[in-house]
Formats: sequence, structure tokens, C-alpha cells
Amino acid sequence: MDLNPPNLPFLAVGGKFESALLRIVVPNIPNPKDRDIPLRFNPTSYQLQKANEFSQIAIPGLETPPIQYIRGGAETLSFDALLDTSDTQKNVRDEYVDRIANLMRINSELHAPPIVQFIWESEIFQGVVANLSVNYVLFTSQGIPIRAEASLSLTAYRPVEVQIAERPRNSPDVEKSRTVRRGDRLDQIADGVYQDPARWRDIARRNGITDPRRLDPGQVLLLPRIVSGRRT
Repeated sequence: MDLNPPNLPFLAVGGKFESALLRIVVPNIPNPKDRDIPLRFNPTSYQLQKANEFSQIAIPGLETPPIQYIRGGAETLSFDALLDTSDTQKNVRDEYVDRIANLMRINSELHAPPIVQFIWESEIFQGVVANLSVNYVLFTSQGIPIRAEASLSLTAYRPVEVQIAERPRNSPDVEKSRTVRRGDRLDQIADGVYQDPARWRDIARRNGITDPRRLDPGQVLLLPRIVSGRRT
């Protein structure tokens, strides 16, 4: 049976279709038969989505308040999979659905669901299965399900230590804001943000400060971004 029949809307460079699969990467499972869950048909498409969270800074007199980055949201991968055993007449729930559903259950070693990869020739996404919806659409005369349409959603998993190692602690090329605390000085703030205390003048100019020695606790300062050594 052709696993990628021509009536399905697949597009591939070179005309060769690799089989997509879900692979358990944590915990380590040496046996490929237990580790890999092949998809009978490749997805026709998949969707990647990510969102960031921002807050609006209320500054009197401004028509459009500046926004401040709060945190990033987890990236998600969504796709639909067709699971089929019509050629063997085996129960599609036993062959495919239950194995995928088990990826949402707590693993005894991790005390959490396993971490998986969605692989389509190369690794595309690593995360945990967050949502699974299954619709059974074909049955044998005995009522055994032999075809199912499954919708899956994976949420990205990246260890905290990896994110900390990859993320720069300061981003001078992005405009930010800072709430003044008692005892703050402009040169100290500039040193912390730009590693250059002399840039206190940029902060003062951006916020219309005429006396850099007078900072009121609770005052919100806009910290201008620095691009290639230039002030903007």
C-alpha cells in the first residue's frame, strides 16, 4: 500500500517522501520499536506558533503607551495525522492511537510526560504532547476501528539552563523601561544596561531630565536602544 498516495496534497522537492514519526527522547529508550511511533501517512501540513507577552506602560500625555517585554510564550507545533490499518484490519487504536495517547501520561522515571521529537527526515520540533483529539472514521463489519483522524499539538521543551546560556543578560539594542528605586543614579543605570556609565546622558535626553541628580522613586525611565554604537 502506497503510504503517500498521489491523491493527497503532498509536495516534496525531488519527489521523495520521508516518513514522519514521533520519537521519545527522554527517558532514553534504546529499542527503536518502543521509542519511535511512525505515522502511517505524512501530515499534509504543520503549523508553528509562538507569542510574546508585553505590558503597556502608562505615561500621562502619551497617545500610545510604550510597551515593555515581559516574557516569551512557549512555541507550539500543531498538525493532523491520518492513522490507518485498513490493509491489515488491525485495531487502529491498539496500533497507533494508544501509543500516541501514552505520550500524555506521566512517566514513572520523569514524574512527568515524556519529551518527544517530531521528525520528518530531520528533527523539526522537540517538546511534550499537550493536546490530542481523535476522530474514528472507518470500521470493520465487527465494529473494529481501522482509520482515525488525529489532531496533535506539541509544546516546546527547552531546559532552563540551556535558555540561560543562550540568552544575553542585557539587550542594549532594544528599548526598555526601568522604574526608579530609592538611591538609583543615572550613571549606575547606564552602566547596568549599556556597560557604559557615560551613557547617562542618553537616558536623560530620552526622558527630558534636566537635573540628573534628581530621580524620584517610582519614576518610569525609558532606556533608548543602542544600534551599532549609535543612539536612537
